Formats: sequence, structure tokens, C-alpha cells
Amino acid sequence: MTSGRVTVYFAALLARTEDGWEASDTELDDVETLSDLTDLAREAASDEDTVLVFIEQEDAWFGVVRVDGEEDPRIYVSDGSAAARSAYGEILLTDELLGREPGTDDDGDDLDALDLDGTEDGEPGSAGDDADLDADEAVPSGPLGDFEILADLGVDEKDLLALDSGDALGEIADVLGAAEVLETVR
Repeated sequence: MTSGRVTVYFAALLARTEDGWEASDTELDDVETLSDLTDLAREAASDEDTVLVFIEQEDAWFGVVRVDGEEDPRIYVSDGSAAARSAYGEILLTDELLGREPGTDDDGDDLDALDLDGTEDGEPGSAGDDADLDADEAVPSGPLGDFEILADLGVDEKDLLALDSGDALGEIADVLGAAEVLETVR
């Protein structure tokens, strides 16, 4: 009998090349900040082409980070409050995305204190729930970020907002013409 629950994440990079999209699964164990994630995406880029970072947590939420050359990353998160309860979601929920002044973290959590090994243990009613409640209050429920992040690639705001977390990344990849390459790393 186990007392905890393991949370499953999926993360992949889709890099646009002259020949189409190339996918690679990515390990986020060493990624602690959005800057680390952006650097990882730029390393996968061919020249200054577009790289998309897909992150999902089971059926709870998904996120897309778009890196175009040296431009600032663009971020979309399907459910802010669900992502706030996730170690990897915390990476995407920047002060700018949440409309906060930089450095005014409402819940007082420090990234160094987060366990970023890809698993989260606990049961409803466990001691960690108090921190989750604080994060939920500070982070709005529902979609956050750049709703036009994929518009030039064929997924407009309406289509993006209509995606269900179940297989949203597969549906996005299908529109991009990258479904087969994404499946190779799933």
C-alpha cells in the first residue's frame, strides 16, 4: 500500500528546421528557471529557428514555451492554478505572466526549496496542501499567457483555448505537421 501519488510529466522540444520539425524528449531535472528552459530550447535550435517546448502533467494542465532566436520566450499555460501546484508549472508562471511586479512572490516559496525531480508525493490533506492553497489564491484558474503564441503556425487563440488537456499537445503537433515526430519521443 502506498501513501503517496507519483505525478507523471511529459516534456519535449520541437525544433523547426528547413526539413520540417524535429522532436526530442527532454529531461527537466536540471531546469530550475525559465532562463534554464530557454537556454535548453536555444541549444536545440537550428540557427535562430523556432523551438517549442511542450510540458504536460497528466490531464491536469499543459504549457507551451516558444523561443524564436534571441527574443524573449513566449508562454502559454492551459490552467494557471493547476500549474501552480506543479514543480514544472512554477517555472512557467513568471511574475510577468501573472501580472506581478518582479520579486513579489505572494506565497513566499523559493525555487531552491522545490523538488524538481519530476515527481510529487502526497495525499489530499497532507501537510503540503496549505502551500498549495496559498498558490491557488495567488494564481488565477484557467488559461494564462500568450494566446497568440501559435497563431502564425496554424493554431489561433480560439483553437488554443478550446483544447482539452487530455491530448492537447498531440492536437497542436498535428496542426503543425509534427504529430509523427512528437509520437516518436512520447
